[in-house]
Amino acid sequence: MTLYTAATPNCYKVSVTLEELGLAYAVVKVDLAHGQQKTPDYLRINPNGRVPALVDDGFPIFESGAILVYLAEKTGLLMPSDVKGRSQVMQWLMFQMGGIGPMMAQANVFYRYFPEKIPAAIARYQGEGRRLFEVIDSHLASREFLAGDYSIADIANWCWIRTAKWSGIETDGLVNLQRWLATVAERPAVQRGIVIPEPPKSKDPDAEEAARLAEKARGMLEPGRREA
Repeated sequence: MTLYTAATPNCYKVSVTLEELGLAYAVVKVDLAHGQQKTPDYLRINPNGRVPALVDDGFPIFESGAILVYLAEKTGLLMPSDVKGRSQVMQWLMFQMGGIGPMMAQANVFYRYFPEKIPAAIARYQGEGRRLFEVIDSHLASREFLAGDYSIADIANWCWIRTAKWSGIETDGLVNLQRWLATVAERPAVQRGIVIPEPPKSKDPDAEEAARLAEKARGMLEPGRREA
C-alpha cells in the first residue's frame, strides 16, 4: 500500500487507521503548497485533487471516509460484521464527514485565514462545531466509544476534534468528550499515526503536541514503513 498524505486531520485519519491495523505501507508526502495534488499523475489517483489517497496493489481509493471503510472491510477490524453494528459505525463516521469536518474546516477558514474578519461567520461555524461536540458528549455519557467497541468512527472524529483549539471551539464542560479524547490519545497506534507525516512547525498547539510525540513515535514505527 502507498499512502499519499499531508499534515491534515483527514490524512491523519488514514495513517492512524493503518497503524491500528498493523498494515505495511509506504508514505508519499504531497506538497500542497506547490500544488502537487493537482498534477496529472496525482489526479489519476484522486480525481478530486485533494489528500489523502491510498493505492492498494494498484487500486486507488480517495475520500478519507471511503478509505477507512475500505481498510476496515479488507481486514475485518475496526468495524463490526453484523449489519446493525456496522450501521452504528457508519452513522458516526458520516457524522464526522458531513458535520464535524465541514464545520471545523469552515471555522478554521473564517477564524484563522480569511482576509476579512466576519464575526457572524466565525460565530456561526464555531457555534455549530460546539453544538456537534455537545452531541458527542451526550452520546458518550453512557459508553466508552462512539459505536460499541473502538472503531473507525472514533478515529475519524478524534482526528478532527483534537484540533478544536485551532478552530477556536471550546471543549470546556464537555467531560465525556474530554475523557474520550484522552483515552484515544493514549493509544500507541494513534500516537504513531498523527506524526505521519510530521506536522509542520507552527503556533498551532495541536501541531506542537504532535511534534512532541514525534520522537516517541519514531521508536514505535514498523520496520516495513518507508517514506517515498
